[in-house]
Amino acid sequence: MTAIYLSLAIASEVIATLALKASEGFSKPLPSAIVVVGYGLSFFLLALVLKHFSVGTTYAIWSAVGTAAIALIGIAAYGESLNFLKVASLGLIILGVVGLNAAGAH
Repeated sequence: MTAIYLSLAIASEVIATLALKASEGFSKPLPSAIVVVGYGLSFFLLALVLKHFSVGTTYAIWSAVGTAAIALIGIAAYGESLNFLKVASLGLIILGVVGLNAAGAH
């Protein structure tokens, strides 16, 4: 169940971040509400995950997967550029999370 909570926390953070762009500086009410609810839900779910996982591992996974997802969505949906440095940087994010998990949760 903890992995499901973490997955949902990541998904709600990604949705909130996409809504942040759509809110156009919080000038649009519906996307602005999605931002607040999405981030609130994400932090609530993270708090549940932290009952079972270490804070370092949890935050590394949450932030890395969210960052990678937003970067890829930006490329696919918003026509943001894709270049070697972006691909390498995303790879380093993934390696960082793998390294933290390999180092152990304690």
